[in-house]
Amino acid sequence: MTDSSRSTHHPFVLQPVLENALSTCAMPRAHNTSLLSLFSLWVKELNGFKDHVPETEEYGVRSFVYRARSPFEPEKLFAFFNKTWPHVIRAKGFFWIATRPQWCGEVSMAGSLIRHGLAGSWWAAVPKKYWPTDPEHLAMIEERTSGLFGDRKQELVFIGTEGMDEAAIRAELDSLLVQLPTTGDVDTKEWAKLPDPFPEWQRAQAAE
Repeated sequence: MTDSSRSTHHPFVLQPVLENALSTCAMPRAHNTSLLSLFSLWVKELNGFKDHVPETEEYGVRSFVYRARSPFEPEKLFAFFNKTWPHVIRAKGFFWIATRPQWCGEVSMAGSLIRHGLAGSWWAAVPKKYWPTDPEHLAMIEERTSGLFGDRKQELVFIGTEGMDEAAIRAELDSLLVQLPTTGDVDTKEWAKLPDPFPEWQRAQAAE
């Protein structure tokens, strides 16, 4: 990390913004679940805590984590962010879109309110001369690096009531991913031509 005060469980971004994870927007309580409890659950799910109690037992809600390596098509993802997700009461995580491969985006949904913006840079997009030099951080980056896309990935946590349709959400998110060729090289330059309705992201956003 370039700023040790921003160290989190997510070393894949240069300037993560988990300090903003407790959103100030209002959300309804579900089964007496507080926003703090839901945030705690989000952190546990995203980091794969081995000892956390199943949500249906501890909070009366259920959750799942969607993960993928390929980028989202920005126009499709933007439309997904602006639709209603039945029985989902909280969603939060990190994503990347094909037109902005250097940037890690963050999304946060509470009730009917959703916000998204810049979280920071993927380490794969940062020259190695700017990488941390301590073995611990280097090992964390290496652990999250895989194949063509380095540490870029989709990691989205959905928390909802029993009626939340996990299979449908996963299937829809899969349909938003850029389709990669089964053979030959991936022409990432073509991705820059995809429609991108997201607002311009500024580095200052990651420090807010």
